[in-house]
Amino acid sequence: MNTMTTIMAVVLAAIALVSAVGKLKKMPQVMESMTHVGVKPNQIPLLAYLEILGALGLLIGIAYPLLAFVSASALMLYFVGAVIAHLRVKDKFKDFAPALFLAVLFAYLAYLVPTGF
Repeated sequence: MNTMTTIMAVVLAAIALVSAVGKLKKMPQVMESMTHVGVKPNQIPLLAYLEILGALGLLIGIAYPLLAFVSASALMLYFVGAVIAHLRVKDKFKDFAPALFLAVLFAYLAYLVPTGF
């Protein structure tokens, strides 16, 4: 991967890790948002672990681009799911804009990663 793609992968991995930590620490704002969109409390740690795995995949993927591609694609789908969850409960754009922005960034990262296909 080139320098810009590597930096983007590291920054997005850090963002995914911060998001996961918020879920694992059961931060009130995070818990409220998750339950508002219909996520059951026992599902929240699983979502956090998926974000952690995605972040680790991005970091390891610096050496193995195919893994970075798969991880970025998976995290993009994760955040698309978050957008869909917000749309299902008819949230305003400001409520799901961060998830939409992250979905676009992860999609762009997946596009940038040279996979050799």
